[in-house]
Amino acid sequence: MSHEEYPGQTLVTTDHDEIKAWAEQRGAVPASVPGSTYDDHLGRLRFDFPGYGGEKLEHVSWEEWLSTFDERKLEFVYQEHRKGGEESNFFRVRQRS
Repeated sequence: MSHEEYPGQTLVTTDHDEIKAWAEQRGAVPASVPGSTYDDHLGRLRFDFPGYGGEKLEHVSWEEWLSTFDERKLEFVYQEHRKGGEESNFFRVRQRS
């Protein structure tokens, strides 16, 4: 499991357990943006965090989310804490380098 060396550090992983633990610690649910599906696969992968508004997201199973993550050869870029030490919800998924 990746561990931050300092608050605000950006971490990268492809480990399913690490991704799930990060999301679940924040109460986030795996989701996708409706209408972004293509070739019967989920489109834009997101997390739905409690208490945050914004675009409507479609909740999906962890199996669907992680399967799409692997099939598209993505990596999870995230922060554990902001520079000030507060828990961070920052993440994005991108193509593996």
